[in-house]
Amino acid sequence: MKPVMRSVVVTLVMAGSAAWLPLAKAAEKTTDKPANNMEIIHEKLKADKKLIVAQYMELTESEAKRFWPVYDDYQKDLQKLNERLLNLLRSYAADYRNNSLTDEKAQTLLNEWIAIEQDEAKQRRANASRAVKALPAIKAARYLQIENEYRMLIKYDLAATVPLAK
Repeated sequence: MKPVMRSVVVTLVMAGSAAWLPLAKAAEKTTDKPANNMEIIHEKLKADKKLIVAQYMELTESEAKRFWPVYDDYQKDLQKLNERLLNLLRSYAADYRNNSLTDEKAQTLLNEWIAIEQDEAKQRRANASRAVKALPAIKAARYLQIENEYRMLIKYDLAATVPLAK
């Protein structure tokens, strides 16, 4: 990924994880106003990500017609995974705050985290197959690299902000 793109993605990820962190730390304190703010932030991040992908994909008109539906479908799949991860973080945050994390709850959270990771790998594999059908292999690989770096940066930032189990 080009250095300029990397800095843009890092900025987007940091803004996005700034939105996740309060949820992980104050999960049960949700009200209508913060939820609306979260929706606004989420929509902005989705739009910014799509602009980044569009800029670096350099698609022809015919490629774009085939690619964007694949992209949109994958983003919907990722959104479902993100919602599961957010629910996992909310559960963990509540137990962490209340000092109520038991071995049984920790095992349940661990199982869900592993299931999310496995489902994400399945989605990535399916998306790769669809991308290769929609685009020349080099452009499909480029898209998958962009998507992978974006996800890795988000996960890195989450790992740095979520406290260790106690």
